[in-house]
Amino acid sequence: MSGPAVQRFGSGGPWEAKYGYSRVVRAGNLLLTAGCTATVDGVVTGVGDPRAQARTAFGIALDALAGAGAAIENVIRTRMYVTDAAYADAVAGVHGSLFAAVRPVATLVVVAGLLDPQHLVEVEVEAYV
Repeated sequence: MSGPAVQRFGSGGPWEAKYGYSRVVRAGNLLLTAGCTATVDGVVTGVGDPRAQARTAFGIALDALAGAGAAIENVIRTRMYVTDAAYADAVAGVHGSLFAAVRPVATLVVVAGLLDPQHLVEVEVEAYV
């Protein structure tokens, strides 16, 4: 008996080919995003502003999920990584504004740093359709 078909979706981001990963992987009804930051067209946006970076990162993740067949109401889990505990309320506030009606399980972790020192926030989003 074989498992569900696996589909991989890329975004053309600067690190996907270099590091060998996909923006979204769909395994049957489960869709998972890679970590998403506020990098747009190779440039970090919202430098110094964790709220703006969270909005952009979640937007990238949700757009990628939509391209693979999932809507925001299909989101079941989120993970948020911040480089300073002082950013938690700003990032969680963005999360709350986006997911108040959906209420996925969520994790927020403070990390020592992200790939680009200008990144303050990275998010992952999972959906089930």
